[in-house]
Amino acid sequence: MSSSPAFGQADLTNCERELIHLAGSIQPHGLLLVVREPGWRIVQASANAGVLLRRPLDSLLLASLAELGGDLETTLRRLAAAGDLREPQPLRCTLPAADGSARFEGAAHRVGADALVVELEPLAAGTNGADSVPPGNAVLLERVAQAVQRFSEASSVGTLADGVVRCVRDFTGYDRVMVYQFDPDGHGKIIAEARDPRLDSLLGHHYPATDIPQRARELYLRNRVRVLVDVNYEPAPLVPRLLPGGDAQGGAELDMSLSFLRSMSPLHLQYLRNMGVTGTLVVSLVREGRLWGLIACHHYAPRHVSFAVRTATELLAEVIATRIAAIENYARAQVAIQVRRLEQRLIEATSTEGDWRLALVRNPRLLQQPLQATGAALFHEGEVLTCGEVPSTPELRALMQWIDVQAGDSAPFACSAVGRDHPALASVTPTASGVLAVRLSAVRPEYLVWFRKEQLQSVTWAGDPTKPMIDNDPLKLSPRRSFAAWSEIVRGTAAPWTAADLALASAFGDALIDIIVQVNAVRLLIAEHQLSQVRATVADSKEAVVVASAAGDAFYANAAFHRLAEREPDECRTLEALLALFAQPTLVRQMMGQVRAEQRAWRGEMALLRPGGEPLPVSVRGEPVPARDGALLGFIFIFNDLSEHKRAEAARLRLESSLSRTGRGQGTPDGSDVLGAIIANASLAAMDIADGGAGPVVAPLLQEVEAAATRAALLYARIRGLGQPQG
Repeated sequence: MSSSPAFGQADLTNCERELIHLAGSIQPHGLLLVVREPGWRIVQASANAGVLLRRPLDSLLLASLAELGGDLETTLRRLAAAGDLREPQPLRCTLPAADGSARFEGAAHRVGADALVVELEPLAAGTNGADSVPPGNAVLLERVAQAVQRFSEASSVGTLADGVVRCVRDFTGYDRVMVYQFDPDGHGKIIAEARDPRLDSLLGHHYPATDIPQRARELYLRNRVRVLVDVNYEPAPLVPRLLPGGDAQGGAELDMSLSFLRSMSPLHLQYLRNMGVTGTLVVSLVREGRLWGLIACHHYAPRHVSFAVRTATELLAEVIATRIAAIENYARAQVAIQVRRLEQRLIEATSTEGDWRLALVRNPRLLQQPLQATGAALFHEGEVLTCGEVPSTPELRALMQWIDVQAGDSAPFACSAVGRDHPALASVTPTASGVLAVRLSAVRPEYLVWFRKEQLQSVTWAGDPTKPMIDNDPLKLSPRRSFAAWSEIVRGTAAPWTAADLALASAFGDALIDIIVQVNAVRLLIAEHQLSQVRATVADSKEAVVVASAAGDAFYANAAFHRLAEREPDECRTLEALLALFAQPTLVRQMMGQVRAEQRAWRGEMALLRPGGEPLPVSVRGEPVPARDGALLGFIFIFNDLSEHKRAEAARLRLESSLSRTGRGQGTPDGSDVLGAIIANASLAAMDIADGGAGPVVAPLLQEVEAAATRAALLYARIRGLGQPQG
């Protein structure tokens, strides 16, 4: 027996297991039919189907669509022939009724191998003032085009969200429209709001993660638009309850994950009633396959919006997600600027003072400000150098030991509440509630660490999240009744580290590793008596490094280079052996000759030959190492894998090609502004992402932009189709 509760038997003790996709009923403003191929017979229907079609329900069950009449069968056959219907496809049809014929709009999708779920709403349902869109949806498309253009100009998530709520409220007419963003722990915060001025503001209110159970979040990813017309509706059950032919017992629950008419959880309905909300429209904002947030529309009376308006809102959600991707990753370009500035300062300090570390900690603004840190510490070669507000030296060493256990091999380690996560370190809370650390050595506990001091926060919740309402029955729980602003003071935490902070810290760490490699390579060439010690330091570097004397007779390649080239150490012992590893050895020799003759850095791209595989694209930076008298001591060569860069470039070219095909395939005079705005938004997002530099996230982000633009163009085509006369 399943441990999951039946749809109507859930309470707050088991709502995470509530099978909301097996609702067994629908909202009664529409009807649902399950049609089985190849006979195109109705095997299941919502109990209200007979009422909406003005005929007995018994006459519908097991009837063929041909017997039903109208053009539904023709429409479904056309949709089935055009695609696989794994995702709902919009439709309009005419069905006969007792007093004539009725027009419907809705969608159909496939369940199992031979059944189609058909959901229909009477077209008249959208003519009660909820929305007014003329034939062809021309006004709606014009509004969408203007909105997309405005969204493309937003330079921050806050500015974008403010524009979104105003735009969506303008063409949906809901009393309140909000953008609701999830944090890494799943809690939500309202970051933008447009409302009827008679309503109290909810802007800035937080909602606990438990308000949206995990199953509901999963469905928000699959079914990205959800409408509730009237919270007080009487559900229309499916007849028969089980879909015939499902299992050995003769039936199975209908999976309603993709059904837009699906009944909502009784807990969710009670939650809305407790808020005083009657009608809702909720649209998912999806980033990198995760639920980033929601556009939530609330109305305080029953409200219906047409398919065209819902589709337009979903289209805007795709555009918004694309813009969010661009905004959140634009910081990557700023990271590159900050890192180059840091590198230059440290290189200058090494040349003039012989120690880059002092230059690093003597300039708190350069080190702390980009990460909004209140202090920093460098753990390097057994020493601790600090700047800003930091814990005591014993506390720092204890903190470093904890970080060394927690941190991974390469990714930055971040924590916003050290005392909470490791109570033994509670004494560091005043100066180091938050820590962000990057590893500088693969074998020694060497780190660059930023600190944020404790920041008392007043968090405003929409009602006390710890107190659900208790009914007359003390064992029965339901959603909290009060949503009055409830504040708490949060102690022992620092401002959380953002994804941009982690990217910047990682880039700073890579820059320091690069500096360490170069400094130690110089030592290797200058101080022969320290050769074993310095060689070990270079050997531990994550950078692929080759160090050679000016004559080429002293040569060393570290383990990172061996891994990059997929070669054993004895295959890279001489300069000639190194040259043989490249697809163009003559070019490598010319590069070395140029560095020797001109005594200045050389940068370029080459292909590294690896056994049994495709040549690996690499960037090469050759640096001369001069002696104090100006003579050339040798060279440092640093190699970086360009595979991700090339993948990003290929993704960019695919995106350009896809956008070009989209423009050619769907551009028409009535909606060219919409399509043009979609393409322009995607192109701008791609530019912002690419400007952030190469990295493992760039290609997936560009693919995400491509998918969102393609989906937005498809939704645009659906809006146009919903406005065309049906034959």
